[in-house]
Amino acid sequence: MAVDALSGVGSSASGNTSSAQQKATLNYDNFLQLLIAQMKNQDPTDPVDASQQMAQLASFSQVEQTIQTNTKLDTLLSSSSLTQAGSYIGKYMESADGSVKGVVSSVKVYSDGIIATTKDGGKILVQTGVTISDSAPTTPSTDTGSST
Repeated sequence: MAVDALSGVGSSASGNTSSAQQKATLNYDNFLQLLIAQMKNQDPTDPVDASQQMAQLASFSQVEQTIQTNTKLDTLLSSSSLTQAGSYIGKYMESADGSVKGVVSSVKVYSDGIIATTKDGGKILVQTGVTISDSAPTTPSTDTGSST
């Protein structure tokens, strides 16, 4: 049945981008096959309006282009995250709540964020409120010397 082949059209975008692109391509190919079948089997005395067919084709073409654009944007964001993550190594970082601090020895990039690991083994989620500096802050010395 033709309806089963198109059942994935309304599904949520929770899968990864490449599988979404494959599904969209499959659905786009199915649409073209249906369009050709419709054109071959139309009633010659009452043909289907060509402008409607072209509008449908244009809509599916736009969807395919949007999916390709999203794939490229995902790649760009991943590349940006990797570049950003690499710049944290060797820097002093303090978590937003101040519970973890130290010099970053490694970073791990996930799809939803970056986790920095300090030389002491502490893990810091890079998020709003994190303090990053070139070196650890120096504490001001309290001078308890005598007056002259």
